[in-house]
Amino acid sequence: MRQILIAGNWKMNGSRASIRELLDGVKAGLGDVKSAEMAVCAPFPYLGDVQSQLNGSSVSWGGQDLSVEEKGAFTGETSASMLLDFSCKYVIVGHSERRTLYGEDDALVAQKYAVARKAGLKPILCVGETLEEREKNITEDVVARQIKAVIDLEGVSALADGVIAYEPVWAIGTGKTASPEQAQAVHAFIRSLVAEQDAGVAEKVQILYGGSMNPANAAELLSQSDIDGGLIGGASLKADDFLAIGKAAG
Repeated sequence: MRQILIAGNWKMNGSRASIRELLDGVKAGLGDVKSAEMAVCAPFPYLGDVQSQLNGSSVSWGGQDLSVEEKGAFTGETSASMLLDFSCKYVIVGHSERRTLYGEDDALVAQKYAVARKAGLKPILCVGETLEEREKNITEDVVARQIKAVIDLEGVSALADGVIAYEPVWAIGTGKTASPEQAQAVHAFIRSLVAEQDAGVAEKVQILYGGSMNPANAAELLSQSDIDGGLIGGASLKADDFLAIGKAAG
């Protein structure tokens, strides 16, 4: 049985005061979350605050991106070792915003996955199609290409050390959500793609849904056999909503 993971991606949101209030609220309601692991991926400047506030709790934390470089003259970048300095467990790689706004291609995302994994971080590999790609019926081609970039670089066994998050780009921050059936179909495809090379890895790897999951739709999405949690955007900025999604895991 795969552990359900509900991971919040705060993106470029928050202040020291709002984050303190948010995490106080999350910690206060954790007793009602029975089966899901909760995690938050915070903006880099706040990782120290997050670490200090969540130490000793059951909530994990991580970064939203990392550099492929270890150190050096790379102004504005953050290395794996820096994330580990703040006891991060997770790091997001290949989020659609990084791919579309900052031009990160499959090869660079695969490198980031490899660097994170080798450093001892658990990468959350984001994959997914745009609305145009879905309308062209090439969702599976796009997702397969993005995952195979990691497999080609690292081997299929590397996927056992990370998490995959399917995020239909057309459903991120738009209020549109893939139906549970649409989401399950892509999650099942991802698992079968991995199983073609290693059934054991396919059975083990967590596949999260990352397209506008919220308290109203979480239970139905999480009831699907191949959906193992959520990568939560807007709803992770409100303690009650974030906790409600955690509770929906059962």
